[in-house]
Amino acid sequence: MYITGSSSAASLLRASRASRFFSRTFPKPSSSPPSAAAAGYRSLSYSSALRSFRPSVSRWSHGVDWRSPFSLRSQIRAVAPVIEQFQRKIATMASENPFKENLTSLPKPGGGEFGKFYSLPSLNDPRIDRLPYSIRILLESAIRNCDNFQVKKEDVEKIIDWEITSPKQVEIPFKPARVLLQDFTGVPAVVDLACMRDAMNNLGSDSNKINPLVPVDLVIDHSVQVDVTRTENAVNANMELEFQRNKERFAFLKWGSNAFHNMLVVPPGSGIVHQVNLEYLGRVVFNNEGLLYPDSVVGTDSHTTMIDGLGVAGWGVGGIEAEATMLGQPMSMVLPGVVGFKLSGKLCNGVTATDLVLTVTQILRKHGVVGKFVEFYGTGMSELSLADRATIANMSPEYGATMGFFPVDHVTLQYLRLTGRSDETVAMVEAYLRANKMFVDYNEPQKERAYSSYLELDLADVEPCLSGPKRPHDRVPLKDMKTDWHACLDNKVGFKGFAVPKEVQDKVAKFSFHGEPAELKHGSVVIAAITSCTNTSNPSVMLGAALVAKKATELGLQVKPWVKTSLAPGSGVVTKYLLQSGLQPYFNQQGFNIVGYGCTTCIGNSGDLDESVASAISENDIVAAAVLSGNRNFEGRVHALTRANYLASPPLVVAYALAGTVDIDFEKEPIGKGKDGKDVYFKQIWPTSEEIAEVVQSSVLPDMFKSTYEAITKGNAMWNQLSVPSGKLYSWDSNSTYIHEPPYFKNMTMDPPGAHGVKDAYCLLNFGDSITTDHISPAGSIHKDSPAAKFLLEHGVERKDFNSYGSRRGNDEIMARGTFANIRIVNKLLNGEVGPKTVHIPTGEKLSVFDAAMKYKTAGEDTIVLAGAEYGSGSSRDWAAKGPMLLGVKAVIAKSFERIHRSNLVGMGIVPLCFKSGEDADTLGLTGHERYTIDLPSNISEIKPGQDVTVTTDSGKSFTCTVRFDTEVELAYFNHGGILPYVIRNLAKQ
Repeated sequence: MYITGSSSAASLLRASRASRFFSRTFPKPSSSPPSAAAAGYRSLSYSSALRSFRPSVSRWSHGVDWRSPFSLRSQIRAVAPVIEQFQRKIATMASENPFKENLTSLPKPGGGEFGKFYSLPSLNDPRIDRLPYSIRILLESAIRNCDNFQVKKEDVEKIIDWEITSPKQVEIPFKPARVLLQDFTGVPAVVDLACMRDAMNNLGSDSNKINPLVPVDLVIDHSVQVDVTRTENAVNANMELEFQRNKERFAFLKWGSNAFHNMLVVPPGSGIVHQVNLEYLGRVVFNNEGLLYPDSVVGTDSHTTMIDGLGVAGWGVGGIEAEATMLGQPMSMVLPGVVGFKLSGKLCNGVTATDLVLTVTQILRKHGVVGKFVEFYGTGMSELSLADRATIANMSPEYGATMGFFPVDHVTLQYLRLTGRSDETVAMVEAYLRANKMFVDYNEPQKERAYSSYLELDLADVEPCLSGPKRPHDRVPLKDMKTDWHACLDNKVGFKGFAVPKEVQDKVAKFSFHGEPAELKHGSVVIAAITSCTNTSNPSVMLGAALVAKKATELGLQVKPWVKTSLAPGSGVVTKYLLQSGLQPYFNQQGFNIVGYGCTTCIGNSGDLDESVASAISENDIVAAAVLSGNRNFEGRVHALTRANYLASPPLVVAYALAGTVDIDFEKEPIGKGKDGKDVYFKQIWPTSEEIAEVVQSSVLPDMFKSTYEAITKGNAMWNQLSVPSGKLYSWDSNSTYIHEPPYFKNMTMDPPGAHGVKDAYCLLNFGDSITTDHISPAGSIHKDSPAAKFLLEHGVERKDFNSYGSRRGNDEIMARGTFANIRIVNKLLNGEVGPKTVHIPTGEKLSVFDAAMKYKTAGEDTIVLAGAEYGSGSSRDWAAKGPMLLGVKAVIAKSFERIHRSNLVGMGIVPLCFKSGEDADTLGLTGHERYTIDLPSNISEIKPGQDVTVTTDSGKSFTCTVRFDTEVELAYFNHGGILPYVIRNLAKQ
């Protein structure tokens, strides 16, 4: 296929990326237009030039203010001799794009031009007018990058003919404009890059070939924990603890920002990656030295989709895929179907964007949108703010879509102005998108677009709701919450059940909280967190929550002191408008002091509960509740002691904190008693939509965005004081428990290992449905009795310094031990017992999963995993594939896979297989005690994407599965033992 061609051609392409940047800076006497094959890339030499003026521009800020045009000519002249060899090599490359005649000037209204762009209208193809806007972005990228090597004319035709080709699961290449990382996924990505440099060295090649070729933005937001709350000093106290725990990781990332070109690292305390992306990093349209093209991004966090609300095509990929994208590999993807979701009407008074997104999530889950784009349109769009759209786009992973896309319209332009983008930038964005048929103007008649399927929602039908207690798509209308809660207590253990016997459902656990009498019941709220990228970027729900706190305070209501309350904004802008509105003091009075700027509770960084509360829960087997404004509530994720976890809007988080329980009917029961001794009801503290709109209008101002992001480019004192080495190769410390050289490339040679089947493998684990990446590779706390804890203790780390699994993703020794270590995991081999154990089949011993896996590996035995539907759903976590690979897992046989996780398994050389429709381990009578042989040819050319393979067992059973290598490129990765060895071998040849 297109990325397995000659290495010399690939080398020429990469060289051309650098040269084209400079040829635009130093125009040659030629009439040829600038080639666009590398339009989205910053060159190695360009980044070298940036380093030459490091004193004037902070290194981690890219040295670029994207809001205004800039010139680096004086800096670039210093390195001009370096790129002369590139220019000689690619003198004819500009003519190789077969669409060069479609390069068109975009004039400025007052004269001159904004730049040039590859014009879709100039193709004069009526099929383009019917394409969804999201597909037009893929089309433009293919045209701009077309070189008949990595991207072919045939690929462009496939996209133009989308109505015919998309149902056929055809493969296309896509080159995103940039890559987005957060620190949990960013650390292992930088570890892998550093390790790849060593591998290149060992193969006798140039280690400097391992460098990002597209802009890489890494925001450190996943490390802050809610250790200190309910105090004015919580932000500083938590940041100090964050740096104490993570100093080694942060120093490593700071080293990476200096060692690798083209990498921005935004320091801790700046905000949540997706809100920073929305408010600051998102370009909407790139102007790369006069070449205009749509912004697009892939990120190593599944909620990268939030940027889709801004009209930027973006979605989550595995860290492994992202690393390949950084290194110049086009993404291989199946051309997706697009679900058209028509919105009409207007949200009713008091209904929030969170209620809307939970409703949309349930609708789309039911419809089935895995692997598809969802594109929103209709008259209801004018009623949704950009922040509301971003909320819906954010939860694409929860409803299963690759993207939830909102095309750019006037609302988008207003948001760009609000967030401080310059008038010239906004004018350029609008002019480009209009000229290239990518702008929606609802004041004009709408042309009919084709969609794969259609859905419709009247916004007036949305009602207040929550989701839970264990899955984001289990929506519960607010009015039904009490009834649903009691049903959950009664139901057998499952996604909607806790199996609490009737006779103990009213049990009261009395205890002393710092000398004050306290009590807990089933459903008592012990964590109330305003957290997560999903909601903290939306001023209407944040200020709405503050109004709830204000009304409650004025009526005399008070959150009980044993409820762990927290407020973690997604950026400093939130703090500014809370202060501007005068509402932050009311938050503080109810215990919602700001605790930090990061993901916190939503990713399990909720910190410890007070010992008295924790003991009351554990000793009395209380089903305690957490209510959070997050996007994930899988069991065991938020906190080990909160078995019930509900997603809710920030205003509802405050309301449930005040009530102290989820076992309440807000329509009929009082929340509490006011200062006058009278009952206070929900409706008395709930603000109207008009009240919220008024405070948003007066409190959210453009200058807040400008000043916030000017400040983060300067770093903070703790970050700036970090001292790091300057070498291009990392000096691994064998004693480090945070950063460790992984074994992926040990003994690697230039010859690929080839394809392989699986023979007589044992079943390591046998799962049911909905095993998430949280189950496979936890991000939360390290349990005191786990193999990872044992390892840390043996290496002199005290329990108080364990930190989280997420923070230790740079150490393969710990992450392998943490694989399948979720305390709530259910393995059928254990016959109903819950926990991170399994049965070692040959001996019948019950062991930790890690110990059993090591026993198999020591004996030279392969293993597989059996699973149900939606295997690997949840966060895009590369360790959920790396960990099983290190444990010796060779294949996973499941009913279905989450998109990113399946790709990650392929990237690590694990074979993903799907049972045939209507079949699974249970219907086939498989117990997991059998030995499994998977019949795959050893010659990669004999394997085709999606072909059937036969699986046989030693018990005589035989069944057919579909092998989920979905593209030819994925077969190439498998042949090389994974995507990273593939990239290394190809780069080493150049």
